[in-house]
Amino acid sequence: MSIAKEFKEFAVKGNVIDLAVGVIIGAAFGKIVDSVVADLIMPIVGLVFGKLDFSNLFVVLGQIPEGTARTLDALKKAGVPVFAYGNFITVAVNFIILAFIIFMMVKQFNRLKREAPAAPAPEPVTPEDIVLLREIRDSLKR
Repeated sequence: MSIAKEFKEFAVKGNVIDLAVGVIIGAAFGKIVDSVVADLIMPIVGLVFGKLDFSNLFVVLGQIPEGTARTLDALKKAGVPVFAYGNFITVAVNFIILAFIIFMMVKQFNRLKREAPAAPAPEPVTPEDIVLLREIRDSLKR
């Protein structure tokens, strides 16, 4: 079997296509979660903690060139090493939300996947000759 034919068989299998669709949808879903965290949740968390902007929480680890603003973006553009723990907090919140949403989706999928318990099978009908033999047996015992 040629490599091209083997690859074609591999690539068109259902699992590979399902995986590709999952990766694409996951990437798009990740962008949605990023937006929810950055644009909706973190501003509320920042408000609760005193109008704190997590994206600008950092510690400078090197010399700041003169004329460079003390913002994370400006320092990174200037090549100054920074310990950006605010970004880590944002990414961690992102992960927790995404993991929770995936957990809920899997939980719902498993709930839908479970089949209702099967009704007990009706008792098999006993053949008439067996019924007659049992009646004879019971009448002889008396």
